[in-house]
Amino acid sequence: MRIDKYLWCVRYFKTRGLAAEAIKKGHVTVNGLTAKASREVFPSDKIILRKDQINYELQVLDLPPNRVGAKLVDIYRKDTTPQEAFDHLELLKLAKDHYRTKGQGRPTKKDRRDIEDYVDGPDDLDENTNPSN
Repeated sequence: MRIDKYLWCVRYFKTRGLAAEAIKKGHVTVNGLTAKASREVFPSDKIILRKDQINYELQVLDLPPNRVGAKLVDIYRKDTTPQEAFDHLELLKLAKDHYRTKGQGRPTKKDRRDIEDYVDGPDDLDENTNPSN
């Protein structure tokens, strides 16, 4: 079975086209060698797949006849991805969420003024304001 079809059958990609594109970009290796989309896979092959900043490592157990349901995927492959890869992804997500929560967009004028006041310190007597008012 072709590697692009196999990755599609075991649900790593939604379409064979996406699988072939990832293979063409060099994100897939089979037994330590960079693969082409037409490369045949056999049981006991070791595949390393780079997707969403994670290097998935899997062992081919059997070849599916067609695309299989999510519950049946483990019959055809053994996932040997180390837990550190998933922990690293979780750290990246936390680092991004620390600065600004999703959906808030760019800082507003009020945010910018608050940031400037924090950095420069509040100016109690501004040159433009008249203290006698």
